[in-house]
Amino acid sequence: MPTPSGTPPPTSLLKSLRYIGPGLILTAGIVGTGELVVTPAVAAEYGFMLLWLIILGCLIKVFVQVELGRYAVATGTPTLEMMDAVPGPRWRVGWMVWVFVPVYLAMISVLGGMLGGMAQIFSMAGLPLSPPVTAIIMGASLSLLLGVGRYSLIERLCVGLVILFTASTAFALVALQFTDWQVTTADIAAGLRFDLPENFGVAFAALGLIGVGAAELIYYPYWCLEKGYAARVGAKDPGWLERVRGWMRVMQVDAFASLVVYTSATVVFFLLGAAVLHRQGLQLANSDMVPTLANMYLESFGQIGFVVFLIGAFATLYSTAFAASAANARLLANLMPMMGWGSKTDQDAQARRVRRLCFALPIYGVIVYLIWPQPLTLILINGVGQALLLPFLAICALYLRYRKLPAELRPGGVWTACLWASALALTSAGLWQLWDRLN
Repeated sequence: MPTPSGTPPPTSLLKSLRYIGPGLILTAGIVGTGELVVTPAVAAEYGFMLLWLIILGCLIKVFVQVELGRYAVATGTPTLEMMDAVPGPRWRVGWMVWVFVPVYLAMISVLGGMLGGMAQIFSMAGLPLSPPVTAIIMGASLSLLLGVGRYSLIERLCVGLVILFTASTAFALVALQFTDWQVTTADIAAGLRFDLPENFGVAFAALGLIGVGAAELIYYPYWCLEKGYAARVGAKDPGWLERVRGWMRVMQVDAFASLVVYTSATVVFFLLGAAVLHRQGLQLANSDMVPTLANMYLESFGQIGFVVFLIGAFATLYSTAFAASAANARLLANLMPMMGWGSKTDQDAQARRVRRLCFALPIYGVIVYLIWPQPLTLILINGVGQALLLPFLAICALYLRYRKLPAELRPGGVWTACLWASALALTSAGLWQLWDRLN
């Protein structure tokens, strides 16, 4: 919750950049399983046709993301407590939190898929260890780093990994232009024609993972709180309104900076998949998910590309596993006292819960992989679950905008129209997923 004494916000855009961080942690999680695996899978199946949908999927969700962040900055409220405030049936917690619980199980189980992908990477690199042993080692490293780390360590490591995988992927696309697989202006134009295939279930599953997925929408307020935006706002006094508006602007700079990074990375992964995998008729499967993805780099610059791919792919999957495990630990630590399992006000007890869960969740991911070593399936199941959750988060954002946020902090007409467009797009994607699963 906000502290009694607030901190004046930065007075310029340049100074605001010093305080960005939550969005970069989010980017480390975003540009991972969705971009490395699901985006190329869509491109491999449909070619350049759905480039417009991939871009739209990245752009449209940011308005809901910022609205949730706005409420967190103003009130110090984490996401699950926002969802709990939505009116409706409740038992211990509100109905929307119960909708979230099964999706959360998919969100923590997908870690097994990430560990499986990392195991395939090390196998391709010639590591003389079996995939299960490699997955155990990777899971143990996550547990140790997260168990002893704090927000600053998480932020620094995620920023470094984001830079590493973004640079490797951009380099691959540039190198591709000097091969027979180059991306032409005609390819780009074809991808921006708003065409749709007859069966695009995988494409809509991708909407649950690309850009800001449901998980990242939920994570973002937690990272805003840990960065200290709400604490710097302080309690209500004569300067409160100016401070909260200022720190909201910083939060928006953070959100849109991450939007530029993850949209660019997503588009690059899609173009690589469409140019190389689709043209060769290659499809991703559980057994050779990573070797198939490696073709995007091998065709760009031969054996050197193989090394670049292994480094970039590892950075991508490890950063996602790292950021997601850290965020999921905070979600569960927040959920437990809401359910009556522990104190809601004891901050020391909350910190202990977070550390223990940071240590335990990667171990759970290892167990999932050892029991069911199907990384691509785990990732796609997570995508479907997140897509189904999107309409509920859209409802939550609109409810906060109209019913909970102080009138003087509500956004203007243009932003509200964009928020409605974002909410309707997320709702459409979620309802389509539900219809598709039922049929």
